[in-house]
Amino acid sequence: MHQQQQQQPVHAPAPSGAVTEVRTRNLVVNKKAYARLDMIGRGGSSRVYRVMNNANEIYAIKRVSLDKTDSETMSGYMNEIALLKRLGGNSRIIRLIDSEVKAGPGGSKGHLMLVMECGEIDLARLLQEQQKEPMNMVWVAYYWQQMLQAVHVIHEEKIVHSDLKPANFVLVKGQLKLIDFGIANAIANDTTNIQRDHQIGTVNYMSPEAIELPDGMRRLKMVYGHPPFHYLSMYQKMKAIPDLTHVIEFPEFSTPTAPGSRNSGQQGEMASPPKKLEHLKRKVRGDIILCMRSCLCRNPKERATIPELLEQDWLAMKEPEIPAAKELLAEDETIINPYYMRQLLQHGIRLGHAGRSDKAMEDLLLEAQRLVSELKTLENQP
Repeated sequence: MHQQQQQQPVHAPAPSGAVTEVRTRNLVVNKKAYARLDMIGRGGSSRVYRVMNNANEIYAIKRVSLDKTDSETMSGYMNEIALLKRLGGNSRIIRLIDSEVKAGPGGSKGHLMLVMECGEIDLARLLQEQQKEPMNMVWVAYYWQQMLQAVHVIHEEKIVHSDLKPANFVLVKGQLKLIDFGIANAIANDTTNIQRDHQIGTVNYMSPEAIELPDGMRRLKMVYGHPPFHYLSMYQKMKAIPDLTHVIEFPEFSTPTAPGSRNSGQQGEMASPPKKLEHLKRKVRGDIILCMRSCLCRNPKERATIPELLEQDWLAMKEPEIPAAKELLAEDETIINPYYMRQLLQHGIRLGHAGRSDKAMEDLLLEAQRLVSELKTLENQP
């Protein structure tokens, strides 16, 4: 039977009830065969394959081994499937095509199979490629907006993802989508309360309240090319993220870095360190630095909300509003033109020649106040 099936093309109809997975080539989900093209991801007990169905459509199959799965983890997988089905019509969430729990041989737990849309590239790889170039705020705004939209979708469903990072966003036909809800959890009405029984998440991306140490950020790689805590060891990160006295730097300029090279002979040793590409550095807009500061507030109740972030002008590349000069003036200030400036200087020089007495300085101050008042009167005339 296996030999015969291997000879069939993928699109050939299989006898009802007789579809068998051929591990060397095909993956079968609910009796539908998918030709396995290559493996595009792996982690822990799961593998992700790029596959093609009998209509030559490309999908991804996530194959999760259940051998070491406890009831709590299995419940999490089922919640993930239910969530993906519930959000199936949303353009910012990866679409689940099909799923099946396949029993293993000899009474073993077998595998969970998820057929999903296939992304062309994940955001981590995309960032890695982009960071060789000068910072492009149009590019940053485009993907930052889509990330916010995706996270907003799950927050509206009272779900916190718990492991948001670039690798959990993929591009599908050019659009950014959120994937991998295996550790998503329901959140209480107070959306800042995300304490859990087990520590989960990727440390460089974790919020302070999610770190369960006696004391307790997400990474912002899109602007500076590295996260704020990238230079710290794991333990130091766990301490620094919730530490109110630890200063997060927001440099005025963003400078791309050329990656260092490693010696082929000695593992781990660098042949050359990363090099700053100073000729490609770009100034970071002030309103974008304010945005990053608002995202990295250690007190969750002080952070900007996603709707607030989505309303920021820089996402549409609007120039920050500069107040008119008159709006910056105090009651006793005005804009002085060259004619009146010359008058004031001449008056001051005359007083100087007469001697620098306290009376002369008082006269100069009174003259300046008179000129300011006269100018403000002229400016207010129609």
